[in-house]
Amino acid sequence: MQVHRYAIYLAPGEPFRTFGSQWLGRDADTGAALPHPDRPQAWVDAPAHYGLHATLKPPFRLAEGADALMLDAAARAFAKERAAFDAPLVLRSLRGFLAWCLDENTAGARQTHALADACVQAFELFRAPASADEVARRKPDQLTAAQRQMLEAWGYPYVFDTFKFHITLTGMLAPADADAALGRLSADCRTLLEAPLRVDGISVFVQPKAGEDFVVGRHYGFDGRAVDGAGASYLEP
Repeated sequence: MQVHRYAIYLAPGEPFRTFGSQWLGRDADTGAALPHPDRPQAWVDAPAHYGLHATLKPPFRLAEGADALMLDAAARAFAKERAAFDAPLVLRSLRGFLAWCLDENTAGARQTHALADACVQAFELFRAPASADEVARRKPDQLTAAQRQMLEAWGYPYVFDTFKFHITLTGMLAPADADAALGRLSADCRTLLEAPLRVDGISVFVQPKAGEDFVVGRHYGFDGRAVDGAGASYLEP
């Protein structure tokens, strides 16, 4: 079944999943809208498009000769080789948006960076080269030299040494909105962030057509389990 793009994401488990999905107003597992009347929709329009996630292998079109069954098999095999771990999170501003980020001075942060690096490399054979338009959308003239190098080599400017793990909670915000959103999230997430994120799987997300929202295709647990999402049919023949 033809699909516009796939991505390899870390989809947070509970309690982060419920809070984050309700905050964004969309459940990426089902594609269903979730009402959240207590914050401006404009704060979350951008991240809601992708669903609650942290990027491991950024969205890509399938390379010539690759297909969804091959990607599914590779994701299953990759996950089975991993062991679960905990990664403490903190709420931060990052490049103009708010996100749950790693507490960098922890073993979990090092393990998460290693997982992301491994995903970028392991799934590279499935990625079609970035088009000129895709490269232009990254605004290479505004990137650092290192970020431009990553964009050219891997189709994305924030991998390996330029990678910063984050679970995006808002789009780019004006200063007044950023202050308001930070205050709201700081209060709402205080108890939530007392426990670490359990990293115990990866997920293939699917964008069926250009411009459409991403949905979960399948979650792959490090214990060998696989759980279908709304986009599971896009991983079938």
